[in-house]
Amino acid sequence: MKATHRLLATTGIGVLLGPLITYFWPARLEETPSGPVAIGKEGSIPAASSKTVQFGRHPALVINIEEKGLVSYIAVCTHFACIVKWNPVSGMIECPCHAGFFDPRDGSVISGPPPAPLEKLDISIDGDTLYIMSEV
Repeated sequence: MKATHRLLATTGIGVLLGPLITYFWPARLEETPSGPVAIGKEGSIPAASSKTVQFGRHPALVINIEEKGLVSYIAVCTHFACIVKWNPVSGMIECPCHAGFFDPRDGSVISGPPPAPLEKLDISIDGDTLYIMSEV
């Protein structure tokens, strides 16, 4: 019976210590990648659609706007850092937390509480692969 108690105690301690260790020693992620990040093959994002990809610590939003082509932004609202999404029905980038709306053509604020536009990312093509990177 004592072996069962030890096993349960060890398991319990492991369950408590695991998240604590992860909190103090998190996985290393760059704030913003130092080089380009592949987002897919050229033509893989149809018109009026979007793709979200990991870009360092934050997701990036890549949108294929019918009249402009591909644009990309850090997908973090400038108000309270909620993750923004492309809404093809409204034609806007929307923050679900506090009703912030951004223009997909340039990332500017259309309405709501966001104090600044979304951070724009450059898009490049190498061969047939699309890449995003921080603006220089």
